Amino acid sequence: MSQHYKKWELIGRKIVFTVFKPALWLIDKLNISPNMLTVIGLIFNIISAIIFISGGEHPNRYELSYIGWGGVFILFGGLFDMLDGYIAKTKGKTSTFGALFDSVLDRHSELIMFLGIMYFLVAHHYFYSSVATFFALSGSVMVSYTRARAEGLGISCSVGLMQRPMRIILIGFAAVFTGIFNSIIGPVSYPDIFGTTIKIETITILILPIIIVAILANYTAIYRLYYSYKVINEMEK
Repeated sequence: MSQHYKKWELIGRKIVFTVFKPALWLIDKLNISPNMLTVIGLIFNIISAIIFISGGEHPNRYELSYIGWGGVFILFGGLFDMLDGYIAKTKGKTSTFGALFDSVLDRHSELIMFLGIMYFLVAHHYFYSSVATFFALSGSVMVSYTRARAEGLGISCSVGLMQRPMRIILIGFAAVFTGIFNSIIGPVSYPDIFGTTIKIETITILILPIIIVAILANYTAIYRLYYSYKVINEMEK
């Protein structure tokens, strides 16, 4: 499963780099360093959090355009997160400190992103959804921490499904589509399913992927711990 996931992740990265080839050309011409790209990605995530917090302060809980714009900046932040590593490798600008700098700022970016989303949900009384967001946050952090701790012990531990690019893509696009569908069908719809009218809030488009991230990220962290356990046992034998 892990190899199949990596295959699709590589395909996704190739598509992204093909689409944003002009941006890569501009970055190359401006001689922007990978570390600067990492900082720009962090700034985009800070902006996304500010947008979500502003939406939380809005008196109307059904004003979901804030979520859509927050998602746009999440995706741009994720794009720069991918570009910094790509530029560093292709231009021979990799460094030990650069790898550490990228990893630390990536964690801050993700924490800030989840902070904004949680603020919006708590402010508008989506309590259970905010709890799910907390577990998505904690699982995301533990996925990265488990890998870093294992690699510190000499174990390659990049196994599992819910790695950072997938988390950003899921939540970023979910937020964007929440904003789009809000402008098309409104914040609440009442579909008739098997003769029963059901109330569905458009924000569910964001909440469901968050729940998926919460489940799969924590599963990935636990699986990485188990994988490291097996590798350590083999090493000690």
